Amino acid sequence: MTDWLFAFFHLFLLIGIIGYAVFSLFQGNVFRFVLILLCLVGYYFLILQKSVKKEIKRKRKK
Repeated sequence: MTDWLFAFFHLFLLIGIIGYAVFSLFQGNVFRFVLILLCLVGYYFLILQKSVKKEIKRKRKK
């Protein structure tokens, strides 16, 4: 149960951050947009990539 809560919390947080980045881009703040996207890419590679690869490997075994 807690895994689902963790996943949905991060999904909604990610959607919100991407929405804020796009909103910043439409307001003309390109630097903020690029900075947020770079931070999200770094977050993926530093934190999420290991878990994503493990989940993909688990799904392929089924």
